[in-house]
Amino acid sequence: MSTAQNPEEFYKKLKSQLQDTALWPSEYLYKFIVKTDPIKIKQVALIFDNLGAVINTVESKNGKYTSVSINVVMKNPDAVIEKYKEVAEKVEGVISL
Repeated sequence: MSTAQNPEEFYKKLKSQLQDTALWPSEYLYKFIVKTDPIKIKQVALIFDNLGAVINTVESKNGKYTSVSINVVMKNPDAVIEKYKEVAEKVEGVISL
């Protein structure tokens, strides 16, 4: 699932799925892909600063892109979606999965 095509539809569908499949607060796993650039990776990480998030990064085989996985406890589906929107707004070229 990517926000690239229709962000509003993505968020609406995601909220519905989250409401139906989890009890809140709940752990949530975010996945983002950015060009391999320490600044972009740090921008993503800073958005989840002070939330107790566990952040893992994996470079692609050719080193051009980096996957950023963030496991964090979120209070509700709206909070999950707000973080997706914040990352999309603050990190240029990010792909949300």
